[in-house]
Amino acid sequence: MNVMVFDIETIPDVAGGRRLYGLEGLDDAEAGKAMQRLRQQKVGHEFLPHHLQRIVAISIAFRHGKGFRVWSLGDEQAPEAELLQRFFDGIERFTPTLVSWNGSGFDLPVIHYRALLYGVSAPRYWEVGDEDREFRYNNYLGRFHWRHLDLMDVLGGYQARAAAPLDEVATLLGLPGKMGMSGERVWETWLAGDLAAIRHYCETDVLNTYLVYLRFEQLRGRLSEAAYQAECDLVLETLLASDQPHLLDFAEAWRGE
Repeated sequence: MNVMVFDIETIPDVAGGRRLYGLEGLDDAEAGKAMQRLRQQKVGHEFLPHHLQRIVAISIAFRHGKGFRVWSLGDEQAPEAELLQRFFDGIERFTPTLVSWNGSGFDLPVIHYRALLYGVSAPRYWEVGDEDREFRYNNYLGRFHWRHLDLMDVLGGYQARAAAPLDEVATLLGLPGKMGMSGERVWETWLAGDLAAIRHYCETDVLNTYLVYLRFEQLRGRLSEAAYQAECDLVLETLLASDQPHLLDFAEAWRGE
């Protein structure tokens, strides 16, 4: 099976904010604050709209063949356009089942706007059956299709009032959850120059999401108890074989050590 769990981390698109709001002369921190202040005045909260989010990390948990892998696309110097192209190249090559937590409500709309900005090519992702008939009734764009599975949307019965935070669902299932980092801290962490911490946080988010996905696959009868445990064991073995401290910490937290 090809399953690609994804998550993004974003910061204010201060370059876009300067163009839209005339914020020239302000440094990034000042421009970001100004954008958040304008948003607060307009809608009552500081969270910026999708088209003013800049992607700084895209992390992937990938189940393919007999293996499992978790990583962040590109290196720390990779421009945003490269991260986006790598994301869509993976879809082009493997046609995976995409899995997310609130991907329909946040991650994918942001990805769409940023890909549009950079002129990224993604024909497989946008296929709806014109070139491949198999995509006519099951594509990445249909909310009730299964090529993209937004776990938050599905588990909440497509009802916004039933949506739940990934951290809380993961914790209820005995998974590590956020482990000291949160989306609210990404901007300040970026300003401090610690992109590595952001990428590591994003990777633990896709791990939590993938493990919730495995439980969901058991729930809908696609994994037996033995198969579910085997998949979990594969993830744990992969993490314990890693030389990345944040992945080892996740494994230890998961095992309750």
